[in-house]
Amino acid sequence: MADWSPATYLKFEGERTRAARDLLIGVPLPDARKVVDVGCGPGNSTELLVARYPDAEIVGFDNSPAMLAEAARRLPGVRFEAADAATWLPAPDVDLVYANATYQWVPNHFELLPKVLAALKPGAVLAVQMPDNIAEPTHQLMRESAAALGWAERLAAAGRQPLPPPRAHYDALAPHAARIDVWRTAYQHVLANAAAIVEFIRSTGLRPYLDPLSEPERETFLADFTTRIAAAYPPLADGRVLLQFPRLFIVAQR
Repeated sequence: MADWSPATYLKFEGERTRAARDLLIGVPLPDARKVVDVGCGPGNSTELLVARYPDAEIVGFDNSPAMLAEAARRLPGVRFEAADAATWLPAPDVDLVYANATYQWVPNHFELLPKVLAALKPGAVLAVQMPDNIAEPTHQLMRESAAALGWAERLAAAGRQPLPPPRAHYDALAPHAARIDVWRTAYQHVLANAAAIVEFIRSTGLRPYLDPLSEPERETFLADFTTRIAAAYPPLADGRVLLQFPRLFIVAQR
């Protein structure tokens, strides 16, 4: 895929950072000496970690050069590195592995997360949040637009697979954990209109559908998709729309 767009991602920074903040609230560590932000993006999640653990060594990593550049601009005192969450494992001195909206992009995350937790020392924490919205109209309509425009086969690999249920994650992590907290929250984001919903997901879930297309094809796809979104998300009384966005949270202590 093409590189991520920090500017597009941060258009809805408040909505995206809310889940990052809720994940951090669930971390049962009053202090930490070393914290790693897995898939740090443009640094909005790392900023929360700096505020929570001001005396800790905090490292953020991502596989997007554009996101790393924005994170470094935002937090010049933090170390940011290029790395791949699909292969990374923590060093023994890490107190907190924090991953906000990252591991859903890793196809084998269900097998990987127990390995990440097992690599931690006793008392250290793995905190993960993943969008759990594949069954929502937004993602169903991506597939519908692809089929309606004759691109179903071409874009067959674009959609993410649904997340395993919370109990499956619990069972996978339990052999390596002293304590596990799992919860699922459906956020209700109030946005301006259907176009704003499309813009909200354009930098994340919609990227795999748009990247393989030429620019004219993207415009065709977006026009069809926006029409479908407008029908699926009718206006509220004040003309705005409500986007339901479920997310899965896991906090496991070694």
